[in-house]
Amino acid sequence: MTSGLSLDEALQRLPRLGQPLEVTELPGGLTNHNYRVRTPTHDVVVRISPPGTELLAIDREHEWHNSTVAASVGVGAPVVDYLPGEGVLVVEFLPGRTYGPDDVAANLPRVAAAARRLHGGPEFASRFDMFEVQRGYLRIVRDRGYAVPEGYDALAPAAGRVEAALASRPEPLVPCHNDLLAANVLDDGGDLRFIDYEYSGMNEASFELGNLVNESQLDHDHLVELVGAYHGRVTPRLVARAELWGLAGRWAWTLWGAIQHGVSDVDHDFWDFAMERHELALPLLTSRRLDGLLDAAGGPA
Repeated sequence: MTSGLSLDEALQRLPRLGQPLEVTELPGGLTNHNYRVRTPTHDVVVRISPPGTELLAIDREHEWHNSTVAASVGVGAPVVDYLPGEGVLVVEFLPGRTYGPDDVAANLPRVAAAARRLHGGPEFASRFDMFEVQRGYLRIVRDRGYAVPEGYDALAPAAGRVEAALASRPEPLVPCHNDLLAANVLDDGGDLRFIDYEYSGMNEASFELGNLVNESQLDHDHLVELVGAYHGRVTPRLVARAELWGLAGRWAWTLWGAIQHGVSDVDHDFWDFAMERHELALPLLTSRRLDGLLDAAGGPA
């Protein structure tokens, strides 16, 4: 459990950084408060997690370890410091710009190359299973009486069929970021970097690809392009698995939004987030097209 330190309290416990010369709050974090802190010796991002993020299936020890691993293969930002039990992680500030969805769409081969570097690196400390995460979120929602979008529970049988199909012929597990929002892709003109490893863990590469396309709300042609850029080939099985894993993400992230709506102090409309994921998952989970994807997902590579 994190303690919810203020920035001043965190900096007092990070003496190696030195006296801050300039502090800038960074926009965009949905589970943290992020600050760029410049001192005579460092230019870093201090990420402070508020209390309650443990409800979101985030393990801060694993995040720290996996961030270090990602940095070692040139995909993540170098880790400068970490306060165990306090929800404070310090990484080097990387120059460049964070992506929007259009940038992701225009740079899918580069995104695929960065993903391959990460996936080919040392193992992460944790396992990430989107269906297990969803079940954990559902227990929290029920125990705490949080609201969920109308009709969510009725989709459970279809989601169960997706889980069974994906489990029938699983892919090898590789170290995945698992939360590749466009804003978590950083471009300085060289190799792309991925930032924010809260949900990182060992997973199928197909989840990374499907979730990335979905979080930027790209279309099926983009998914096919990304699968081809990553694997060097496109098959019905590879495309179906990526699409189904992306669907599983929408199914589970709906509850992430519901929990954040109940607990978060971040200024963001998390109910809108939950409704958006639910409404994007609904058509495919109730479509006849789902049957074809389930068959293809267990088919030949």
